[in-house]
Amino acid sequence: MANSTATVVATASLRSIRVTPQKARRVVNMIRGQRADEALRIAKFSPQVAVSEDLFSLLNSAVANAKQKNPAIRDASELWVTEALVDEGVTMKRYRPRAQGRGYQILKRSSQISVVLSDDKNYRKPSKAEARKAAAKKVEAATTEGEAK
Repeated sequence: MANSTATVVATASLRSIRVTPQKARRVVNMIRGQRADEALRIAKFSPQVAVSEDLFSLLNSAVANAKQKNPAIRDASELWVTEALVDEGVTMKRYRPRAQGRGYQILKRSSQISVVLSDDKNYRKPSKAEARKAAAKKVEAATTEGEAK
């Protein structure tokens, strides 16, 4: 964990990558929960070449974002991949000519990949209900403080 008491959370995302989500999930599932330096190694040497190059650059971007947020972070070994998501992107529809004037549809799928790095291995984003409760407490504390003055 970094020297500061606050948890550093850095995100990075890629959109419209021309790789099917199914293939992207195979690599992303391997890096989820790993240290960032280990995740970089996995992404670099993964046999899914189409995904691994993009994922490697995405992880490097997330590490750079974390260093920008907190200069106390020296390298990727201090960070953990706490979230890694692959969502379906835009699907392009193309047609392949077939016999007797027909055309069969070909779907060219794309992916959206998001990565969240944190210096706390067990970090998780608060749910909407938890966020609402925290906001309500903050408002209540501010109003009672205002009344006390």
